[in-house]
Amino acid sequence: MKAKFTLLAWFMRHGILQPGRTVTNQLAGRGQRFPPPEDLPARKLYPSKDMEGECPQEANGSHPEQREERPPTSDLAMDDGSCAGPVKTGETVITEGKAKIIFPSANEVFYNPVQEFNRDLTCAVITEFIRLQLSAKGIQIVVPGEEKIEKVVVDLSEGEEAGLEPAPDGEGAEQAKAVGEVCKEGVRILEALAASGLRSIRFAKEVPGLQAVVANDFSSKAVELMARNIQFNGVGHLVTSSLADARMLMYQQKAEKHPFDIIDLDPYGSPATFLDAAVQAVSEGGLLCVTCTDMAVMAGNSGETCYSKYGAMSIKGKFCHEMALRIILHSLDLRANCYQRYIVPLLSVSADFYIRVFVRVFTGQATAKASASKQALLYNCVGCGTHHFQRLGKMTSHGSNFKYSAASGPPVGPSCEHCHQRHQLGGPMWAEPLHDQAFVQRVLSALGSNPGRFGTQDRIQGVLSMVTEELSDVPLYYTLDCLSSTIHCNTPSLLQFRSALLHAGYRVSLSHACKNAIKTDAPPSILWDIMRCWERLHPVKRERLSDTSPAFHILSVEPTGGISTSLQDKRKLYQNKRKERAEDRSHMKNSPCKRLKEGSSAGAEKCCPSPEVAPEALKTESPPQ
Repeated sequence: MKAKFTLLAWFMRHGILQPGRTVTNQLAGRGQRFPPPEDLPARKLYPSKDMEGECPQEANGSHPEQREERPPTSDLAMDDGSCAGPVKTGETVITEGKAKIIFPSANEVFYNPVQEFNRDLTCAVITEFIRLQLSAKGIQIVVPGEEKIEKVVVDLSEGEEAGLEPAPDGEGAEQAKAVGEVCKEGVRILEALAASGLRSIRFAKEVPGLQAVVANDFSSKAVELMARNIQFNGVGHLVTSSLADARMLMYQQKAEKHPFDIIDLDPYGSPATFLDAAVQAVSEGGLLCVTCTDMAVMAGNSGETCYSKYGAMSIKGKFCHEMALRIILHSLDLRANCYQRYIVPLLSVSADFYIRVFVRVFTGQATAKASASKQALLYNCVGCGTHHFQRLGKMTSHGSNFKYSAASGPPVGPSCEHCHQRHQLGGPMWAEPLHDQAFVQRVLSALGSNPGRFGTQDRIQGVLSMVTEELSDVPLYYTLDCLSSTIHCNTPSLLQFRSALLHAGYRVSLSHACKNAIKTDAPPSILWDIMRCWERLHPVKRERLSDTSPAFHILSVEPTGGISTSLQDKRKLYQNKRKERAEDRSHMKNSPCKRLKEGSSAGAEKCCPSPEVAPEALKTESPPQ
């Protein structure tokens, strides 16, 4: 009771609560200074007096940055405590990329500096997506740091060789859009869960070809801080703050037939509740960017929770990070199929504690029918970790027509053929390629021509380079430590294991999702044959193995694999091709030895004989190889 009285006295002493009025009534009366919630998405928000601290004023007591755009003042909107600048006491300014963001000392708005890689990668991908979209309309974008290519006009009307002439003044400038300019034919971006607005502000200051950016959040404190950051960075002509439920905002834009070209979903946790609205609110061929940070659910710790959110059962295994990517792609495609739409993945990345996917959404009833054949169930052995895939549907072609039917299965028996253990059933999941290799190459090329554009550019280039080398038609992967621990032997190196697979005639690659992963089209029997051969070089104590253990059953089988006949033929064809004969050395370069200096005979005894000086020495002292 004493604490309650002390709190009420503090409110009354500071003029927040008038005598004889309750806190609820007082706050309800003071609420008139805020715009009504339904008007917030359509108008710019301004910080109220309650959010401002004490700071120095100008002579006239106004805000220099907000003087032109501040709404009509009232007795509640302005007072003597207004500050002269956007940064107040106790606040910090964080710089990332080209943006500067104001953050309060209290943790009222979420910010994660670890996800700078996520935001840098998003800016790079969106830039190339916009370049593709606007190039079809004859519009070029100018990215700071890239080499400028002058537009030329080629006149071939007279049939003679005509020179290249510069474009008339103003003609090329109308078709080139730089960063910070409003492009009427550009793209509209929605950051549905913007928090501080950092990502949207970076879009406005680093990505050209934008028509508008909507930064939305459901928190009034976040939107108020967002409006200050937009004003602080001077991007109010491109970025608009919005206070609304992200789902209702996307449904409204879809109903008004004014979809967004790019939708970015980066929630604190699972994006499952926003996926249905997102696949409807994105334009035809638009880009959908989704981040999932609930990796504990998607990596197999709670398979039932994963099914309730994404419609797929996750399995705890070494391949869990790539499986998480395939689960979110399955969920996106499943929701898009409800509206006769389908997805085309551009890039899918697993990094740190989250996954990030970039997909395009199209409309097509015929293509949507083929979605069942793009999904697969997973049979995973609990003993040795061997996995097999079972497609949900089958698509067969009959000339120009296609027939869709159920797939045949299962691909495995009641128990694992290698270790005689049971199988776990996971999925469904996306079984098609995770990336568009041509698009990834475009992003890599753009980063190479613009060094130093992002703070995490080296890491982006490394991850994308690894992505380009992955086998796109091989779902999931094996890890060397899992294979070796199954039979209780030493772990071979990546180089040794990859060489064995290549000599056996199979393709192999690494994976960006795991540092010791092996992606290969070799069947599991080949993998275990290689491990059996490795175990012979590094034997284990067989007497310690239980008769029911996976290692006992795997090692009790003799290896049956070998080098493929195609590689043997290739070896015979190129055998001894690199060896030179003595009589064929007459074409050696006739030049003085580098060990001999002019006017000095030092090192002459170590000098190799020249063909011109001692041709007989080559024939007698150098036998044919």
